[in-house]
Amino acid sequence: KPAAFSDAAIRLRRETHKTIDGASRDIEAFHMNKYVARLRELSNTISAFKANDAGDKWALREAIESLVVMINPMMPHLAEQLWEELGHTTGLTQTPWPKADPALLEADTVTLAVQVNGKMRATITLPASADQKQAEQAALAENTVKAALDGKTVKKIIVVPGRIVNVVAA
Repeated sequence: KPAAFSDAAIRLRRETHKTIDGASRDIEAFHMNKYVARLRELSNTISAFKANDAGDKWALREAIESLVVMINPMMPHLAEQLWEELGHTTGLTQTPWPKADPALLEADTVTLAVQVNGKMRATITLPASADQKQAEQAALAENTVKAALDGKTVKKIIVVPGRIVNVVAA
């Protein structure tokens, strides 16, 4: 495992581990349509990924191998063939189910909707660790929010962490 990853590789790894987590819950609950949909989303993400360095290649291999293992319950013959093509000599029945890395399940950033008097005016992306004051400042700094507040007085700002910033003005 490389010491560092590109931003694209980190996004791929996050998507891979979110899929592992969600698909694991889906298959245990027999939510097969959700399970297949998650695998398809990961497949699309893998298809769009372009590996540029060793870290990218490692992340891509991790994603592909995880996908093949997760395909196994639905299409075991295909999964075994793919597993062999990846160079593995032990069968998938001897391979443990992938485990999601909890650190990769948490997002580094959150996107919040910004409303002025109940009408959406912007979206802002903040670090996941941002507090209420930072969310308020970022929302008020948006040009579309400034335009909507032109000539009005801000009465209060309601921040729902991870969801929305609502500016009430008169």
